[in-house]
Amino acid sequence: MSLKRRDFLQLSALTAGTAMISGLQSCKNGTENAVSTIDSLQSMTKDVIPITVKEREERIAKAQKLLVEQKMQALILDAGTSLLYFTGISWWPSERTMVAVIPAKGEVFYICPGFEESRLRELITIGKEVYAWQEDESPYALIASALKKAGIESGTIGIEERLRFFIVDGIRKEAPHLNYASGDPITMPCRMIKSPAEIALMQKASDITVAAIKAGMGSLKEGMSQHEVSSIISNAQTRLGGVSDFALVLFAESSAMPHGSTKPRTLKKGDIVLMDCGCTIENYNSDITRTIVFGAEPSKRQLEVWNLEQKAQAAGFAAAKNGMACELVDAAARKVITDAGFGPGYQLPGLPHRTGHGIGMDGHEWGNMVKGNKQLLQPGMCFSVEPNISIPGEFGVRLEDCAYMTVEGPKWFSKPSTSIQQPFG
Repeated sequence: MSLKRRDFLQLSALTAGTAMISGLQSCKNGTENAVSTIDSLQSMTKDVIPITVKEREERIAKAQKLLVEQKMQALILDAGTSLLYFTGISWWPSERTMVAVIPAKGEVFYICPGFEESRLRELITIGKEVYAWQEDESPYALIASALKKAGIESGTIGIEERLRFFIVDGIRKEAPHLNYASGDPITMPCRMIKSPAEIALMQKASDITVAAIKAGMGSLKEGMSQHEVSSIISNAQTRLGGVSDFALVLFAESSAMPHGSTKPRTLKKGDIVLMDCGCTIENYNSDITRTIVFGAEPSKRQLEVWNLEQKAQAAGFAAAKNGMACELVDAAARKVITDAGFGPGYQLPGLPHRTGHGIGMDGHEWGNMVKGNKQLLQPGMCFSVEPNISIPGEFGVRLEDCAYMTVEGPKWFSKPSTSIQQPFG
């Protein structure tokens, strides 16, 4: 329900029931109070330190070492997260090919549209060679030529996961003498293990999202829509200095659907309120979910399920140990839920998805806490722990916090909920 002034006046004119008008006015006042609260928020990012060129050079050196180990001659990067990770360049993935090439030996080089060359050169901090193609020329022939100039005339080329098919296909036709393979053995070990600088940025993003969710909780008023609360949290993340990525807010039965329902809902006393939110700081993500009961003491059912969810999250975190497989985190959390009579497996009511996902520059990346993932946990890995209990037709409870592995074991980015009445530790 939108509570812009014109909408409120229209509803007032069309509605004879004074109770409805009173409820809408109360909601409108609540929104105005929330705006006032949001306006008072100040940026938390004055101490943020961006990733340095030196660190990006170290990333490239690690990638080159892995290229040699994997017997690959080069890694080709399309516009996207890995391009930004290695070079610091953010580029829109248009139909005009622009790629960066990390050779196993030598400097990074670039292939781009001719009319974009000047702009690209402004962005380059690593490498210097740029090969520009004109509108009536083939970028793929130019890539093949650039590889040859770099001394790459045979062997295997790593294809980063975001490299689009039409580019791969074009290169392959121009350089059929080369072999092409997934670049994951290069990008995964680099991006999955976070440096202290990366973890500091993720910590800041998490701190901002915690503060924004608190602001959202403080704004809750009966009659508000899910969208209104979502907007408040999103605006709070922005005011606090983050780039607001998402703010999913679900009431009552909608909370049983992990990513929400298309049905609009307004807030009532006694409703479950689930808030799944995140922002980015210098392109590094947060992802936090809190579940509370609005305006009333939780029912016995709500409390039992909430406490079970808390126990499952704690079990997942406790199972995260260096040298142990990622799938064991899911197994530990899921066992708590199935032992209580939910499930089994992904059946509902119960836990319908993996217990967690890797996180970093992408909100979801390698390192999923899911059955079958034998990847061993090691220091620097970052992931969510969010077992979730969905009960169709009733409600859902999700408690989500992200953690990072240290040599001593896992540490939380955000402190887990203490109780249903105390959603922040």
